Amino acid sequence: MDVPSQSITDEQMTEIVNLVKTVYGFDFSDYTKASLKRRLTRVMLIKKLGIYDLKHLLLNDPHFFQEFLEEITVNVTEMFRDPSFYKALNSQVLPYLSTYRHIKIWSAGCSSGEEAYSLAILMKEAGLKEKSFIYGTDINTDMLKKARKGIYSFRNIKNYAENYQLSGINGSLTDHFTTMYDAATIHSELKLNTLFSVHNLISDTVFNEFQLISCRNVFIYFETQLQERILGLFYESLSPLGFLCLGSKENIRSDIFKKKFKEINPKENIYQKIGS
Repeated sequence: MDVPSQSITDEQMTEIVNLVKTVYGFDFSDYTKASLKRRLTRVMLIKKLGIYDLKHLLLNDPHFFQEFLEEITVNVTEMFRDPSFYKALNSQVLPYLSTYRHIKIWSAGCSSGEEAYSLAILMKEAGLKEKSFIYGTDINTDMLKKARKGIYSFRNIKNYAENYQLSGINGSLTDHFTTMYDAATIHSELKLNTLFSVHNLISDTVFNEFQLISCRNVFIYFETQLQERILGLFYESLSPLGFLCLGSKENIRSDIFKKKFKEINPKENIYQKIGS
């Protein structure tokens, strides 16, 4: 095999992007070029593949594509990541959401489910879980399988415990898990009204109306044009006066969408939809 010794060229990257779009329907053309190139190079180095071998496997091995997808998509996640965000939700958003009879929440790009379950715990502790329904979506089916199981390393849960305490929620994170040996399973009551399914932010459309959408630390991997397209999807998916959470590293740069959202928390980049 022709093992790569350096980063692939822009032309080779375009060939891979076009191949994946043609064969599997996944379009990575509007991902930031630098990030995509790093991840493609990493796949080739880990798998000890040259560009020809990579294209051959993508064309002929659907199982390899799932491994490829897991490496290319960003799956960095943890429970109660950025505790100040959950504090802001608790103080600035939940009092408003509590006035609804039903609350629908979308955790977009949910990976293996840690954020969706963090939101479920937050709603439970606020006394809002029974009237909440949480949708977790991702393009990676392997990550979604992990999310549906709700089983995590106990070591990770202990690491997430500090996030939980800093978020200002009562009790302990372990109160919401059943532990056995080195694994921790989310309590079944938190799985109720929590649904994980495949949704592609790039190509799929509106599938429900939500009072809250959280898509944090995802936009940084997309080019500006794609960011605007997804903002359009989120705007159409939100109920009037619904909330959009983008995370501390991302904000709304588009002049068009700055007029369609009101900034609720500039540090955590929480916005509220203006009008219908």
